[in-house]
Amino acid sequence: MIQSRRSRIGNALTYAAVIPLAAFFLIPVIWLVSLSVRTPQEVFLGASRLIPEAPTLANFGQVLTDGGFRLYLWNSVKLAFLGAAGAVAFAAPASYAFSRMTFRGKPALMMGILAVQMVSGLVILIPLYRYMDRLGLLETHFGTTLLYISAGIPVTVWLLKTSFDAVPMELEEAAAIDGLGRFETFLRITLPLAAPGVASALILNVILNWSQFLIPFVMLSESAKWPISVAIFNYAGATNATTTQLLAAACLVAVVPTLIVFLALQRLIVRALTSGALKG
Repeated sequence: MIQSRRSRIGNALTYAAVIPLAAFFLIPVIWLVSLSVRTPQEVFLGASRLIPEAPTLANFGQVLTDGGFRLYLWNSVKLAFLGAAGAVAFAAPASYAFSRMTFRGKPALMMGILAVQMVSGLVILIPLYRYMDRLGLLETHFGTTLLYISAGIPVTVWLLKTSFDAVPMELEEAAAIDGLGRFETFLRITLPLAAPGVASALILNVILNWSQFLIPFVMLSESAKWPISVAIFNYAGATNATTTQLLAAACLVAVVPTLIVFLALQRLIVRALTSGALKG
């Protein structure tokens, strides 16, 4: 009885803390949805009601049929997936080495990789711009993708190392007895068994790359090469009272894909992130 009462009190306190926090983040999103389904006349009149008088989906139709926004969405898809795939491809061998090999300075190197992730992009903004300019990689998706990859490698190394740690060493030892080399063992044994972790790392990189703003904003000034994040920023600067509803619709179009992906695959992501801890 006492334990049940404590459990109910704990649940009540949890909800009391979570509900205001959720409301704090959800209210702006709800207001954004409200703006996106308003008519230009209602936006112009500045109506403050949450539910519009005459909701309409025409704003989404206009955004999705606008050739410019379709191009921006395609640019975001291309940069996000190429950057994520590149980060996973480069981080996987390094993660395997950290998981399976012993060498001098290993803990310090791991902490150094984590420290790189903590450095703000604003700190290296000017040197990065000049460096990419000298390489002739400004105004190119190739150069932008390289920066996406470099930005995603540190966190990906840590995620994949956790997944590789969860793969039993006995399986690799058996593969070595069968004559497989280290690289063959990595490709044919360890990597397939760590597939959930690899998939979660790929998904997280895609989500992070989709919302990336600073790198494409610095690298790309030609509008035809912008991803959706930069396009919305520039579109917001030119927004007036008659186009606010279009900006809100464009923001939702940019947010919804990542939200759907996360909600659909959240179990895979959580399982992969906790697999190392559960194994331990």
